[in-house]
Amino acid sequence: MDHNRTPLFTALKKHAASNPVQFHIPGHKKGAGVDPEFREFIGDNAFSIDLINIAPLDDLHQPTGVIEEAQKLAADAFGADYTYFSVQGTSGAIMTMIMSICSAGDKIIVPRNIHKSVMSAIIFAGAKPVFVSPAQDENLGISHGITTSSVRRALKRHPDAKAVLVINPTYFGISAHLEEIVELAHSFHVPVLVDEAHGVHIHFHDELPVSAMAAGADMAATSVHKLGGSMTQSSVLNLNVKNGYVNPQRVQTIISMLTTTSTSYILLASLDTARRNLMLSGRQMIEETLKLADYTRTEVNKIEGLYCFGKEILGGEATYAHDPTKITVHVRHLGITGYETENWLREHYNIEVELSDMYNILCFITPGDTQETVDTLLKALRELAAEHSVNPANELVVKTPEIPQLSLIPRDAFYADTEVIPFKESAGRIIAEFIYVYPPGIPILLPGEVISQENIDYIVEHVDVGLPVKGPEDRNIHQVKVIVEADPIF
Repeated sequence: MDHNRTPLFTALKKHAASNPVQFHIPGHKKGAGVDPEFREFIGDNAFSIDLINIAPLDDLHQPTGVIEEAQKLAADAFGADYTYFSVQGTSGAIMTMIMSICSAGDKIIVPRNIHKSVMSAIIFAGAKPVFVSPAQDENLGISHGITTSSVRRALKRHPDAKAVLVINPTYFGISAHLEEIVELAHSFHVPVLVDEAHGVHIHFHDELPVSAMAAGADMAATSVHKLGGSMTQSSVLNLNVKNGYVNPQRVQTIISMLTTTSTSYILLASLDTARRNLMLSGRQMIEETLKLADYTRTEVNKIEGLYCFGKEILGGEATYAHDPTKITVHVRHLGITGYETENWLREHYNIEVELSDMYNILCFITPGDTQETVDTLLKALRELAAEHSVNPANELVVKTPEIPQLSLIPRDAFYADTEVIPFKESAGRIIAEFIYVYPPGIPILLPGEVISQENIDYIVEHVDVGLPVKGPEDRNIHQVKVIVEADPIF
């Protein structure tokens, strides 16, 4: 296929150049009705292609023209049989994957460190999650992937599962042996769904972890906007239908149900052009990015008190491959939290990082970076370390959250009769809402799980240091919704 072509973006430019008289939404009419300051900042070109699904521009809900052509080109780029564009982010694509496979009461095998969108889909579908615990890194305080052996145990206990979901790679860039897990699941006649939110670039360079489609997975939700150059909120859902587990017509129906009818053509065009750029220049861009990332990692590890893991972490079942463009800087030896580090970098160097937790900060190195940007980060980290002497007595002790017991199907808990009680007095009760830290959006507590005192202490500690704990209706997490404990009837 000719990947120089951008059928959707080209059609948008042609339509804008014809300067039609518009009597349709959006009401700003090519920017004429927009606040003047905003229009000047954004620019008239953007407003000229902020359009809707008129005939020349096709319709994402039932594409037969330029969107269909753009999706076929994307499928070829990603090695998929079908690719669907998502303007609901990867969250929308993940929900589509799960709801295309699972119905009420169906089991789905999932890692416990899933993104909250997975649990949202499980609640919508009424499915029953079978949790597989990811490997915990007790030194770094982060979760890695799930192992083949743990998936095998789950499948043997639950051979009636409708799907296995795998994160590839994790937020911190670690991949399990995806090809092995896919082969195993297929031997049980179970499809594999992949949360590939942080792996769009791995399709385009052979030194990175294997991509979902290359590993033979059946569906993969992939964030093009995170690391592939499209605009925020634009992602793709890739399908491999050769194994017979996925019905593309069903997937189209579900994604249409979850997608706004006012689809953003600016987002769609950015997917079309990002695909072109990745296909034509991706390998070269990623090659340069890998060089910058390796340089950054090497220099960070020269700074006393800081540590950035690399290939040395590999070799375990849960740490099969590594994406080196994810720079995880471990700061606990300085006696400070990742959250404090994030704030210090912002205040002193105007640097914004991807994520901070109790022990780490996470920085992404992408084709948008240069020697200058990474040198700015390194200069800042050297200064930070110089301000904090390394003293083992001041080091933070790594704590990982206890995995709670699931006592109700999440949908039953989410829609059950509830009451609000003080969070610090909720041990032993069944929670009816989410509690998670975002980013990365991995739940500490899910609807249907039993709250333990260890969970309470862990969450309170995160709140006290200022980490972004979210989810409950009470934003301060003083109160929490739990299932009403009904008196027994005799």
